[in-house]
Amino acid sequence: MAVSIAKFLAADVCFLIITLLFHPVCADISAGTYTGGETPHRRFEYKYSFKGPHLTQSDGKIPFWVHTGNAIPSSDQIRITPSLRSQKGSVWTKSPVSFEHWEAEVAFRVSGRGRMGADGLAIWFTSGQGLEGPVYGAADMWNGVGIFFDSFDNDGKKNNPVVLVVGNNGKLVYDHQNDGSTQALGTCLRDFRNKPYPVRAKVIYYKKTLTVLINNGFTPDKDDFEFCTKVENMIIPQTGYFGISAATGGLADDHDVLSFLLFRLTEPGKEPPKAEKEIPKEEKDKYQEEFENFQQELDKKKEAFQKEHPDVQGQPIEDEYESVNEREIRQVFEGQNRIHLEIKQLNRQLAMILDEQRRYVSAITEEISKRAVTSQSGQAPSQDIDNLVTTQQEVLRQLNELRNTFTASVKQLSVSQQGNAGAIGTYETVQHFNDIKEHLHIVKRSVEHIIQKNMDPSEKLKCPELPPMPSCLSTSHFVVFVVIQSLLFFGYIMYKSQQEAAAKKFF
Repeated sequence: MAVSIAKFLAADVCFLIITLLFHPVCADISAGTYTGGETPHRRFEYKYSFKGPHLTQSDGKIPFWVHTGNAIPSSDQIRITPSLRSQKGSVWTKSPVSFEHWEAEVAFRVSGRGRMGADGLAIWFTSGQGLEGPVYGAADMWNGVGIFFDSFDNDGKKNNPVVLVVGNNGKLVYDHQNDGSTQALGTCLRDFRNKPYPVRAKVIYYKKTLTVLINNGFTPDKDDFEFCTKVENMIIPQTGYFGISAATGGLADDHDVLSFLLFRLTEPGKEPPKAEKEIPKEEKDKYQEEFENFQQELDKKKEAFQKEHPDVQGQPIEDEYESVNEREIRQVFEGQNRIHLEIKQLNRQLAMILDEQRRYVSAITEEISKRAVTSQSGQAPSQDIDNLVTTQQEVLRQLNELRNTFTASVKQLSVSQQGNAGAIGTYETVQHFNDIKEHLHIVKRSVEHIIQKNMDPSEKLKCPELPPMPSCLSTSHFVVFVVIQSLLFFGYIMYKSQQEAAAKKFF
């Protein structure tokens, strides 16, 4: 045991040393992606971004974005495609983007029940909105670049899930059969399905260099990015639209996008572009009208509440909310109440068992007395009956002790709740829960002891064994049954193979 602990500690020390050695390298991955090691100025662009928890408006639309196909926007995420077969969906920016350098960070989840998923998700920057098409739910022959998260192995090379960077000048047709491997400018193998945390992709386009970083979603650290691929001398349209699309085929996954954050990058030494002074008049009027409608509904609800509750008028609003300490105290009391109710329930059930046991002992005692009176030989009852009576009396004694323990626990809980009605301290709470835990251990040991004591009479008073059943199955019938079962098994295997082959089509 000591050797294993020493090995474990040595492994931890080695892992810590490796982490300290390589941490500066991992921390500078994002900074090293920029050409020449320069860190440009970043400015967040809200008109080309979305993020929960208030992602959609009251009419179900996404501000500054448009969704098509089977995409389902909600308050905290956009489900590009649900886990159904042959689904397509996408979201695109309404206004074109004309940034020379930019950085996009996308958080998404790809989850499904199957071992394999289909078909995948794509992040786009194209000269036009590819609202619907055969390439991950978007249009083919695009002019721009697409970052594809392909989860289905079309070419059968067992190299999926994979991340690909594919550029197009508007003339190429995407190679579905080979998973785009013949057209990819950069790839990396990353498993992005069914991760405990959202997967994050950071796409940086700076000085004609496109860099892709991936956060695999194994830790809650949002900045834990790993280098995926880099494409130099990448020429993309000066003006284009950002979009996210997804599609399913014979297999299906849920493709959920949690956020899309866009940053404009400015080279060091250059003055950042000035922010827009004001939003367009049409958008301002729309937001103002929505705010006024919301304010009117809120005023109506306030008036209705004041009419229904005239006694609470004039009280400060802060009294309606609870502080952190009050919430913790309330949770402690709720936990104690639940434990109290459970112990009361166990006490009632134990009382019922105790009554049944008493009736059982009384019945056995009466039967023994009757046999003693009617016995002509005058002999004492048999040894088995004596052992049974002794065991049952011991069980009855143990049940009485168990019931007394439960009763003491219930009284302790009641006294604790009454004494701590105003406030409760940390030490008293811990001590009280330790007492409850000790009583529960006593109950467990008592029940185990009762079970062990109650095993002896059952082992002694065994029922007579049943005679062996005559065999109704002859050798010929058994052989025929085995042959039929083998044929059915091979038929099922052939049928399953045909189904899997049919499911391997892309759409």
